[in-house]
Amino acid sequence: MLKSKVKSISLAGVALFIAIALIKFPRETLEASTRGIDMWWGTVFPSLLPFFITAELLIGFGVVRFIGVLFEPIMRPLFNVPGVGSFVWAMGMASGYPSGAKLTARLRQEKQLTKIEAERLVSFTNASNPLFIIAAVSVGFFHDAQLGILLAVCHYTGNALVGVCMRFYGKDTVEMSRRKDRKVSIYKALQELHRTRLKDTRPFGKILGDAVTNSVQTLLMIGGFIILFSVFTKLLFLVGISNILAGGLAVILKGLGLPPELALPMFSGLFEITLGSQLISQSDTTSLYTQAIVISFILAFNGFSVQAQVASILAETDIRFGPYFFARILHGIFASLLAAILFKPLYLNKKVLGYQDIPVLLPKENPDPWLDALHTLQSLGPAVTLFSLSLAALIITLRLTVKQKYL
Repeated sequence: MLKSKVKSISLAGVALFIAIALIKFPRETLEASTRGIDMWWGTVFPSLLPFFITAELLIGFGVVRFIGVLFEPIMRPLFNVPGVGSFVWAMGMASGYPSGAKLTARLRQEKQLTKIEAERLVSFTNASNPLFIIAAVSVGFFHDAQLGILLAVCHYTGNALVGVCMRFYGKDTVEMSRRKDRKVSIYKALQELHRTRLKDTRPFGKILGDAVTNSVQTLLMIGGFIILFSVFTKLLFLVGISNILAGGLAVILKGLGLPPELALPMFSGLFEITLGSQLISQSDTTSLYTQAIVISFILAFNGFSVQAQVASILAETDIRFGPYFFARILHGIFASLLAAILFKPLYLNKKVLGYQDIPVLLPKENPDPWLDALHTLQSLGPAVTLFSLSLAALIITLRLTVKQKYL
Protein backbone atom coordinates (compact mmCIF):
# COMPACT_ATOMS: atom_id res chain seq x y z
CA MET A 1 0.00 0.00 0.00
CA LEU A 2 2.81 2.38 0.94
CA LYS A 3 4.65 1.57 -2.28
CA SER A 4 1.54 2.37 -4.31
CA LYS A 5 1.10 5.72 -2.54
CA VAL A 6 4.75 6.65 -3.08
CA LYS A 7 4.39 5.80 -6.77
CA SER A 8 1.26 7.96 -7.07
CA ILE A 9 2.95 10.91 -5.36
CA SER A 10 6.08 10.52 -7.54
CA LEU A 11 4.12 10.43 -10.80
CA ALA A 12 2.03 13.41 -9.73
CA GLY A 13 5.20 15.29 -8.75
CA VAL A 14 6.85 14.67 -12.13
CA ALA A 15 3.71 15.81 -13.97
CA LEU A 16 3.50 18.93 -11.79
CA PHE A 17 7.19 19.69 -12.36
CA ILE A 18 6.75 19.46 -16.13
CA ALA A 19 3.65 21.67 -16.05
CA ILE A 20 5.37 24.40 -13.99
CA ALA A 21 8.53 24.24 -16.11
CA LEU A 22 6.49 24.53 -19.32
CA ILE A 23 4.85 27.69 -17.99
CA LYS A 24 8.14 29.16 -16.78
CA PHE A 25 10.12 28.47 -19.99
CA PRO A 26 7.65 28.83 -22.89
CA ARG A 27 10.19 30.02 -25.50
CA GLU A 28 12.73 27.28 -24.76
CA THR A 29 9.93 24.69 -24.72
CA LEU A 30 8.78 25.82 -28.15
CA GLU A 31 12.34 25.59 -29.52
CA ALA A 32 12.78 22.06 -28.11
CA SER A 33 9.41 20.99 -29.50
CA THR A 34 10.27 22.39 -32.92
CA ARG A 35 13.57 20.53 -32.88
CA GLY A 36 11.80 17.26 -32.05
CA ILE A 37 9.17 17.79 -34.73
CA ASP A 38 11.81 18.60 -37.36
CA MET A 39 13.66 15.40 -36.54
CA TRP A 40 10.49 13.27 -36.72
CA TRP A 41 8.95 15.09 -39.73
CA GLY A 42 12.06 15.16 -41.90
CA THR A 43 14.02 12.06 -40.94
CA VAL A 44 12.40 9.52 -38.59
CA PHE A 45 9.00 9.17 -40.27
CA PRO A 46 10.13 8.85 -43.92
CA SER A 47 13.04 6.55 -43.02
CA LEU A 48 11.00 4.12 -40.91
CA LEU A 49 7.67 4.08 -42.79
CA PRO A 50 8.81 2.01 -45.82
CA PHE A 51 10.35 -0.60 -43.51
CA PHE A 52 7.25 -0.82 -41.31
CA ILE A 53 4.87 -1.20 -44.28
CA THR A 54 7.13 -3.73 -46.00
CA ALA A 55 7.46 -5.74 -42.80
CA GLU A 56 3.67 -5.85 -42.35
CA LEU A 57 3.24 -7.11 -45.93
CA LEU A 58 5.98 -9.73 -45.57
CA ILE A 59 4.39 -11.03 -42.38
CA GLY A 60 0.92 -11.09 -43.94
CA PHE A 61 2.05 -12.93 -47.07
CA GLY A 62 4.02 -15.56 -45.13
CA VAL A 63 7.46 -14.49 -46.34
CA VAL A 64 8.70 -14.07 -42.76
CA ARG A 65 7.58 -17.60 -41.97
CA PHE A 66 9.48 -18.78 -45.05
CA ILE A 67 12.64 -17.00 -43.83
CA GLY A 68 12.12 -18.44 -40.36
CA VAL A 69 12.21 -22.04 -41.57
CA LEU A 70 15.36 -21.42 -43.63
CA PHE A 71 17.30 -19.67 -40.86
CA GLU A 72 16.20 -21.86 -37.95
CA PRO A 73 19.48 -23.89 -38.06
CA ILE A 74 21.46 -20.63 -37.66
CA MET A 75 19.40 -18.57 -35.22
CA ARG A 76 18.57 -21.39 -32.80
CA PRO A 77 22.15 -22.44 -31.94
CA LEU A 78 23.46 -18.84 -31.86
CA PHE A 79 20.69 -16.91 -30.11
CA ASN A 80 18.18 -19.58 -29.03
CA VAL A 81 15.37 -17.92 -31.00
CA PRO A 82 13.39 -19.18 -34.02
CA GLY A 83 14.54 -18.49 -37.57
CA VAL A 84 12.09 -15.59 -37.93
CA GLY A 85 14.42 -13.72 -35.61
CA SER A 86 16.84 -13.33 -38.53
CA PHE A 87 14.26 -11.16 -40.32
CA VAL A 88 13.76 -8.97 -37.22
CA TRP A 89 17.51 -8.68 -36.69
CA ALA A 90 18.18 -7.63 -40.29
CA MET A 91 15.28 -5.15 -40.41
CA GLY A 92 16.27 -3.73 -37.03
CA MET A 93 19.81 -3.00 -38.21
CA ALA A 94 18.68 -1.59 -41.57
CA SER A 95 15.91 0.68 -40.35
CA GLY A 96 17.01 1.45 -36.78
CA TYR A 97 15.18 1.59 -33.49
CA PRO A 98 12.45 0.91 -32.52
CA SER A 99 11.86 -1.40 -35.52
CA GLY A 100 13.14 -4.46 -33.66
CA ALA A 101 10.60 -3.98 -30.88
CA LYS A 102 7.78 -3.32 -33.36
CA LEU A 103 8.47 -6.48 -35.37
CA THR A 104 9.08 -8.63 -32.29
CA ALA A 105 5.75 -7.54 -30.83
CA ARG A 106 4.06 -8.25 -34.16
CA LEU A 107 5.50 -11.77 -34.36
CA ARG A 108 4.53 -12.40 -30.73
CA GLN A 109 0.96 -11.40 -31.56
CA GLU A 110 1.13 -13.81 -34.50
CA LYS A 111 2.29 -16.50 -32.00
CA GLN A 112 5.43 -17.15 -34.03
CA LEU A 113 7.45 -16.52 -30.85
CA THR A 114 7.02 -17.63 -27.26
CA LYS A 115 7.19 -15.01 -24.52
CA ILE A 116 10.77 -15.91 -23.53
CA GLU A 117 11.89 -16.06 -27.16
CA ALA A 118 10.39 -12.61 -27.79
CA GLU A 119 12.20 -11.19 -24.76
CA ARG A 120 15.47 -12.66 -26.00
CA LEU A 121 14.89 -11.35 -29.51
CA VAL A 122 13.93 -7.79 -28.59
CA SER A 123 17.07 -7.49 -26.45
CA PHE A 124 19.43 -7.51 -29.45
CA THR A 125 17.38 -6.41 -32.46
CA ASN A 126 17.02 -2.72 -31.59
CA ALA A 127 20.01 -1.07 -33.19
CA SER A 128 20.83 2.28 -34.74
CA ASN A 129 20.76 2.31 -38.53
CA PRO A 130 23.98 2.88 -40.51
CA LEU A 131 22.70 6.15 -41.97
CA PHE A 132 22.44 7.70 -38.51
CA ILE A 133 25.78 6.36 -37.24
CA ILE A 134 27.86 7.23 -40.30
CA ALA A 135 26.06 10.22 -41.84
CA ALA A 136 24.47 12.06 -38.91
CA VAL A 137 26.95 11.34 -36.11
CA SER A 138 30.31 10.71 -37.80
CA VAL A 139 30.11 12.95 -40.87
CA GLY A 140 27.53 15.46 -39.62
CA PHE A 141 28.99 16.08 -36.15
CA PHE A 142 32.64 14.96 -36.39
CA HIS A 143 33.17 15.44 -40.17
CA ASP A 144 34.98 12.10 -40.25
CA ALA A 145 33.49 9.13 -42.13
CA GLN A 146 36.22 6.75 -40.92
CA LEU A 147 35.00 7.24 -37.36
CA GLY A 148 31.60 6.00 -38.54
CA ILE A 149 33.12 2.67 -39.59
CA LEU A 150 34.56 2.22 -36.10
CA LEU A 151 31.28 3.15 -34.38
CA ALA A 152 29.24 0.88 -36.67
CA VAL A 153 31.51 -2.13 -36.15
CA CYS A 154 31.45 -1.66 -32.36
CA HIS A 155 27.70 -1.13 -32.34
CA TYR A 156 26.67 -4.15 -34.41
CA THR A 157 29.32 -6.50 -33.00
CA GLY A 158 28.28 -5.54 -29.48
CA ASN A 159 24.66 -6.19 -30.44
CA ALA A 160 25.52 -9.69 -31.63
CA LEU A 161 27.42 -10.39 -28.40
CA VAL A 162 24.34 -9.31 -26.42
CA GLY A 163 22.27 -11.79 -28.42
CA VAL A 164 24.70 -14.59 -27.63
CA CYS A 165 24.61 -13.72 -23.91
CA MET A 166 20.80 -13.44 -23.83
CA ARG A 167 20.42 -16.92 -25.36
CA PHE A 168 20.86 -18.21 -21.79
CA TYR A 169 18.06 -15.99 -20.47
CA GLY A 170 15.02 -17.99 -19.36
CA LYS A 171 16.69 -21.33 -19.96
CA ASP A 172 15.22 -22.73 -16.75
CA THR A 173 11.74 -21.58 -17.73
CA VAL A 174 9.42 -24.26 -19.06
CA GLU A 175 8.21 -23.13 -22.47
CA MET A 176 6.67 -24.74 -25.51
CA SER A 177 9.50 -23.89 -27.91
CA ARG A 178 8.98 -25.04 -31.48
CA ARG A 179 12.37 -26.52 -32.32
CA LYS A 180 12.77 -27.17 -36.02
CA ASP A 181 14.93 -29.71 -37.78
CA ARG A 182 18.50 -28.55 -38.31
CA LYS A 183 18.30 -29.34 -42.04
CA VAL A 184 17.51 -26.51 -44.44
CA SER A 185 14.48 -27.38 -46.59
CA ILE A 186 13.23 -24.90 -49.20
CA TYR A 187 10.21 -27.13 -49.89
CA LYS A 188 9.23 -27.07 -46.21
CA ALA A 189 9.74 -23.31 -46.11
CA LEU A 190 7.46 -22.83 -49.12
CA GLN A 191 4.81 -25.00 -47.45
CA GLU A 192 4.92 -22.79 -44.36
CA LEU A 193 4.67 -19.66 -46.55
CA HIS A 194 1.59 -21.05 -48.30
CA ARG A 195 -0.11 -22.11 -45.05
CA THR A 196 0.54 -18.74 -43.44
CA ARG A 197 -0.90 -16.86 -46.42
CA LEU A 198 -4.04 -19.01 -46.43
CA LYS A 199 -4.61 -18.35 -42.71
CA ASP A 200 -4.88 -14.62 -43.44
CA THR A 201 -8.24 -14.30 -45.18
CA ARG A 202 -7.99 -10.55 -45.73
CA PRO A 203 -7.97 -9.37 -49.39
CA PHE A 204 -4.84 -7.64 -50.69
CA GLY A 205 -6.38 -4.16 -50.41
CA LYS A 206 -7.25 -4.74 -46.75
CA ILE A 207 -3.76 -6.07 -45.96
CA LEU A 208 -2.14 -3.06 -47.66
CA GLY A 209 -4.48 -0.59 -45.96
CA ASP A 210 -3.85 -2.15 -42.55
CA ALA A 211 -0.10 -2.03 -43.17
CA VAL A 212 -0.25 1.70 -43.94
CA THR A 213 -2.55 2.69 -41.08
CA ASN A 214 -0.79 0.53 -38.45
CA SER A 215 2.61 1.87 -39.50
CA VAL A 216 1.45 5.49 -39.45
CA GLN A 217 -0.15 5.03 -36.00
CA THR A 218 3.08 3.59 -34.61
CA LEU A 219 5.12 6.42 -36.10
CA LEU A 220 2.75 9.02 -34.65
CA MET A 221 3.37 7.48 -31.23
CA ILE A 222 7.14 7.55 -31.86
CA GLY A 223 6.89 11.22 -32.87
CA GLY A 224 5.12 12.04 -29.62
CA PHE A 225 7.89 10.45 -27.58
CA ILE A 226 10.61 12.25 -29.57
CA ILE A 227 8.98 15.64 -28.94
CA LEU A 228 8.26 14.84 -25.28
CA PHE A 229 11.84 13.82 -24.49
CA SER A 230 13.27 16.70 -26.48
CA VAL A 231 11.30 19.08 -24.25
CA PHE A 232 11.95 17.10 -21.05
CA THR A 233 15.73 17.04 -21.61
CA LYS A 234 15.73 20.80 -22.21
CA LEU A 235 13.72 21.46 -19.05
CA LEU A 236 16.10 19.37 -16.93
CA PHE A 237 18.97 21.49 -18.21
CA LEU A 238 17.16 24.79 -17.63
CA VAL A 239 16.25 24.05 -14.01
CA GLY A 240 19.77 22.81 -13.23
CA ILE A 241 18.95 19.15 -12.59
CA SER A 242 21.15 18.03 -15.48
CA ASN A 243 24.21 19.71 -13.97
CA ILE A 244 23.60 18.11 -10.57
CA LEU A 245 23.18 14.58 -11.95
CA ALA A 246 26.03 15.08 -14.41
CA GLY A 247 28.27 15.82 -11.40
CA GLY A 248 27.70 12.29 -10.12
CA LEU A 249 28.30 10.91 -13.60
CA ALA A 250 31.57 12.87 -13.78
CA VAL A 251 32.85 10.99 -10.71
CA ILE A 252 32.10 7.68 -12.44
CA LEU A 253 33.80 8.77 -15.67
CA LYS A 254 36.87 9.95 -13.74
CA GLY A 255 37.06 6.57 -12.02
CA LEU A 256 37.01 4.89 -15.43
CA GLY A 257 39.80 7.10 -16.72
CA LEU A 258 37.53 9.20 -18.96
CA PRO A 259 37.39 13.03 -19.01
CA PRO A 260 34.76 14.42 -16.58
CA GLU A 261 34.02 17.13 -19.17
CA LEU A 262 32.02 14.53 -21.08
CA ALA A 263 29.62 14.01 -18.16
CA LEU A 264 26.99 16.59 -19.18
CA PRO A 265 26.99 15.62 -22.89
CA MET A 266 26.78 11.95 -21.91
CA PHE A 267 23.92 12.66 -19.51
CA SER A 268 22.03 14.38 -22.35
CA GLY A 269 22.79 11.39 -24.57
CA LEU A 270 21.27 9.02 -22.01
CA PHE A 271 17.98 10.79 -22.68
CA GLU A 272 18.25 11.69 -26.38
CA ILE A 273 21.00 10.21 -28.60
CA THR A 274 21.18 12.90 -31.28
CA LEU A 275 21.55 15.78 -28.81
CA GLY A 276 24.09 13.84 -26.76
CA SER A 277 26.20 12.97 -29.80
CA GLN A 278 26.21 16.59 -30.95
CA LEU A 279 27.26 17.85 -27.51
CA ILE A 280 30.03 15.24 -27.27
CA SER A 281 31.41 16.37 -30.64
CA GLN A 282 31.43 19.97 -29.35
CA SER A 283 32.94 19.14 -25.93
CA ASP A 284 36.17 20.70 -24.67
CA THR A 285 38.09 17.43 -24.66
CA THR A 286 40.40 16.98 -27.64
CA SER A 287 40.66 13.19 -27.31
CA LEU A 288 38.64 11.52 -30.06
CA TYR A 289 39.45 8.20 -28.38
CA THR A 290 37.40 9.02 -25.27
CA GLN A 291 34.65 10.63 -27.35
CA ALA A 292 34.31 7.43 -29.41
CA ILE A 293 34.01 5.33 -26.24
CA VAL A 294 31.27 7.52 -24.77
CA ILE A 295 29.32 7.79 -28.04
CA SER A 296 29.50 4.00 -28.45
CA PHE A 297 27.88 3.64 -25.04
CA ILE A 298 25.00 6.04 -25.65
CA LEU A 299 24.31 4.58 -29.12
CA ALA A 300 24.05 1.14 -27.53
CA PHE A 301 22.03 2.35 -24.54
CA ASN A 302 19.44 3.73 -27.01
CA GLY A 303 18.49 6.66 -24.78
CA PHE A 304 15.43 6.90 -22.56
CA SER A 305 13.48 8.39 -25.47
CA VAL A 306 13.88 5.22 -27.56
CA GLN A 307 13.41 3.03 -24.50
CA ALA A 308 10.08 4.74 -23.79
CA GLN A 309 9.02 4.03 -27.38
CA VAL A 310 9.98 0.37 -26.97
CA ALA A 311 8.14 0.14 -23.64
CA SER A 312 5.00 1.54 -25.25
CA ILE A 313 5.19 -0.99 -28.10
CA LEU A 314 5.86 -3.93 -25.78
CA ALA A 315 2.96 -2.90 -23.52
CA GLU A 316 0.58 -4.22 -26.20
CA THR A 317 1.95 -7.74 -25.59
CA ASP A 318 3.10 -9.86 -22.64
CA ILE A 319 6.78 -9.13 -23.40
CA ARG A 320 8.49 -7.68 -20.35
CA PHE A 321 10.61 -4.53 -20.55
CA GLY A 322 13.17 -5.59 -17.91
CA PRO A 323 15.27 -7.94 -20.10
CA TYR A 324 15.46 -5.28 -22.82
CA PHE A 325 16.70 -2.64 -20.36
CA PHE A 326 19.33 -5.03 -18.94
CA ALA A 327 20.47 -5.80 -22.49
CA ARG A 328 20.91 -2.09 -23.22
CA ILE A 329 23.36 -1.72 -20.33
CA LEU A 330 25.16 -4.87 -21.46
CA HIS A 331 25.29 -3.57 -25.05
CA GLY A 332 26.69 -0.26 -23.83
CA ILE A 333 29.50 -2.04 -21.96
CA PHE A 334 30.34 -4.26 -24.94
CA ALA A 335 30.29 -1.38 -27.44
CA SER A 336 32.48 0.83 -25.23
CA LEU A 337 35.04 -1.92 -24.69
CA LEU A 338 35.12 -2.68 -28.41
CA ALA A 339 35.63 1.02 -29.19
CA ALA A 340 38.59 1.09 -26.80
CA ILE A 341 40.10 -2.07 -28.30
CA LEU A 342 39.43 -1.36 -31.99
CA PHE A 343 40.16 2.39 -32.02
CA LYS A 344 43.76 1.89 -33.13
CA PRO A 345 43.31 -0.84 -35.79
CA LEU A 346 40.06 0.46 -37.27
CA TYR A 347 40.66 4.21 -36.97
CA LEU A 348 44.22 5.35 -36.28
CA ASN A 349 45.89 2.84 -38.59
CA LYS A 350 43.44 3.65 -41.39
CA LYS A 351 44.11 7.37 -40.98
CA VAL A 352 47.85 6.77 -41.23
CA LEU A 353 47.29 4.83 -44.46
CA GLY A 354 45.80 7.91 -46.07
CA TYR A 355 42.20 8.45 -44.90
CA GLN A 356 41.61 12.10 -44.24
CA ASP A 357 38.97 13.92 -42.26
CA ILE A 358 36.07 15.05 -44.41
CA PRO A 359 35.66 18.84 -44.34
CA VAL A 360 32.45 20.49 -43.19
CA LEU A 361 31.71 21.74 -46.71
CA LEU A 362 32.27 18.73 -48.95
CA PRO A 363 33.45 19.49 -52.49
CA LYS A 364 30.88 18.63 -55.14
CA GLU A 365 33.33 16.52 -57.14
CA ASN A 366 33.95 14.19 -54.17
CA PRO A 367 30.75 13.99 -52.13
CA ASP A 368 30.21 11.57 -49.29
CA PRO A 369 27.41 9.14 -50.25
CA TRP A 370 26.18 8.77 -46.65
CA LEU A 371 25.84 12.52 -46.16
CA ASP A 372 24.18 12.83 -49.57
CA ALA A 373 21.66 10.18 -48.55
CA LEU A 374 20.93 12.03 -45.30
CA HIS A 375 20.46 15.37 -47.09
CA THR A 376 18.19 13.73 -49.68
CA LEU A 377 16.09 12.18 -46.93
CA GLN A 378 15.84 15.49 -45.08
CA SER A 379 14.77 17.35 -48.25
CA LEU A 380 12.20 14.78 -49.40
CA GLY A 381 11.16 13.64 -45.93
CA PRO A 382 8.47 16.26 -45.19
CA ALA A 383 6.72 15.56 -48.52
CA VAL A 384 6.77 11.81 -47.84
CA THR A 385 5.44 12.36 -44.32
CA LEU A 386 2.61 14.64 -45.48
CA PHE A 387 1.62 12.25 -48.29
CA SER A 388 1.64 9.23 -45.95
CA LEU A 389 -0.44 10.98 -43.29
CA SER A 390 -2.95 12.05 -45.94
CA LEU A 391 -3.11 8.51 -47.35
CA ALA A 392 -3.69 7.00 -43.90
CA ALA A 393 -6.41 9.57 -43.17
CA LEU A 394 -8.07 8.76 -46.53
CA ILE A 395 -8.02 5.00 -45.84
CA ILE A 396 -9.53 5.46 -42.37
CA THR A 397 -12.20 7.85 -43.73
CA LEU A 398 -13.20 5.42 -46.52
CA ARG A 399 -13.44 2.55 -44.05
CA LEU A 400 -15.61 4.55 -41.67
CA THR A 401 -17.84 5.61 -44.56
CA VAL A 402 -18.29 2.01 -45.74
CA LYS A 403 -18.90 0.82 -42.18
CA GLN A 404 -21.60 3.45 -41.57
CA LYS A 405 -23.20 2.59 -44.91
CA TYR A 406 -23.79 -1.00 -43.88
CA LEU A 407 -24.93 -0.27 -40.33
